[in-house]
Amino acid sequence: MRKASLAGRPTRRARRQLPSPLIGPWRITEMELWEPDDLDLLGPARFTLEQGGRGHMTFIAVDVLLDYQFAGRDGVEFTFEGSDEGDRVSGHGWAVLEGQTLRGRIDFHQGDNSGFVARRLTSPRRTRREPRR
Repeated sequence: MRKASLAGRPTRRARRQLPSPLIGPWRITEMELWEPDDLDLLGPARFTLEQGGRGHMTFIAVDVLLDYQFAGRDGVEFTFEGSDEGDRVSGHGWAVLEGQTLRGRIDFHQGDNSGFVARRLTSPRRTRREPRR
């Protein structure tokens, strides 16, 4: 039996390293199941993708680590594991870039699922440096 060749096909690690407009911090502004005022209960509601396929998501009392893969240039699929009010939670989700907005869905294993909307967090403006003397 002949083995299929994988030559030329990017590995999972290589796919994760591709540049993407999704990398970086996003501010979660809306969720289907929860009121906007509740999202920041224990801190700012955020969805962050870091280089290398890892990330982080926090909202209300949920604090989870993400393991993701890109789905095309403007999409991502992820699994997550972490806590919700101290209880262990896990699940999966996806997100897609639509213009300047990130829209997605998070599904808790044996629990709730909700759509979410996020906007890119911009870094604070740098103050102008004084010229060197």
